[in-house]
Amino acid sequence: MEFNIASLKRLAEVPGIAGHEDAVRSIVVEEMRPLVNDLRVDALGNVIATKYGSGGLRVMLAAHMDEIGFLVSHIDDDGRIRLQPVGGFDARNLAAQRVLVHTLSGGSLRGVLHASRDPHPPGYLGEIRADRLTDLFVDLGLTPEATRQRVAIGEMVTMDRTLEEVGDTVVSKSLDDRVSLFIMLEILRSLSEHVAEIVMVATVQEEVGIRGATTAAFVVDPDIGVAVDIAPAGIPGGNPVEQITRLGGGPAITVMDGSFIADSRLAHRVRATAERHQIPHQLAILPFGGTDAGAIHLTQSGVPSTTISIPTRYAHTVNEMAHIDDITNTIMLVTRFLESAHEADVSLA
Repeated sequence: MEFNIASLKRLAEVPGIAGHEDAVRSIVVEEMRPLVNDLRVDALGNVIATKYGSGGLRVMLAAHMDEIGFLVSHIDDDGRIRLQPVGGFDARNLAAQRVLVHTLSGGSLRGVLHASRDPHPPGYLGEIRADRLTDLFVDLGLTPEATRQRVAIGEMVTMDRTLEEVGDTVVSKSLDDRVSLFIMLEILRSLSEHVAEIVMVATVQEEVGIRGATTAAFVVDPDIGVAVDIAPAGIPGGNPVEQITRLGGGPAITVMDGSFIADSRLAHRVRATAERHQIPHQLAILPFGGTDAGAIHLTQSGVPSTTISIPTRYAHTVNEMAHIDDITNTIMLVTRFLESAHEADVSLA
């Protein structure tokens, strides 16, 4: 299949932290509406799109729209902008990065993100911990007066990064989880006959507690839940014992993470689907973190759920990296799974 990098680039580069997903949602609605039978946006901002089946199970497929970022929390007397983190960054990779401050007028201002102290003596930047992101500030290159005139408390700050092809990979901010929104759209474009009703949900506020999936799943009331998200991939030179997934190894079928334990029947079915269609894949256990499946599986009286993830290096940094083959193989795997999802036996009776 041809890799539609322009569509992924559009999704990855648009700004949208938790609670501010408007621009992302506009793209998702625009591209998804012609591909489904029904589409609506709920009160929290989730996009809920349904592709009718011919009877049987209802499958909810979720991917989140929000990226990690910041809100303006204070403007110092010298014009420096202080930040409130929204989601979890690795603080060691943030100093000296460029950011965009998005104003209520609809525009954006480019600034430099830096540490409150000069990065000397050597080793100081290594002391910036995730719980000390308040040590960072944004310099807009403006006078304090001009900064206060153009920036208000609570405005969104995102990383100033574009999506680029690097070798066999794509590198960008916010591949977590825009790459999964891209996969969701490509699945809808390639999906053939299916019996199950498929409800695609682009969720909000996943990075701050899987909040959107919680309300959406309650309304959708699915028989099966599937989250599509990223999973950390091993860094070259890292300890292989600690490697959760391998870049280029195919989509990761999650056994468990910090938010849920996958339904073993579904995980086995996804694995069997991959083997039947000769799709490279791997199994993953995440000792931390979570996905929308953590919310879906607890809705109503409980929903058998699983997660299928794209291996991603440097997750929660400004340069997240995913292999193009892993992305295309994830599209193939989830599509094949959905086409036969009606055959899944999720009853415990």
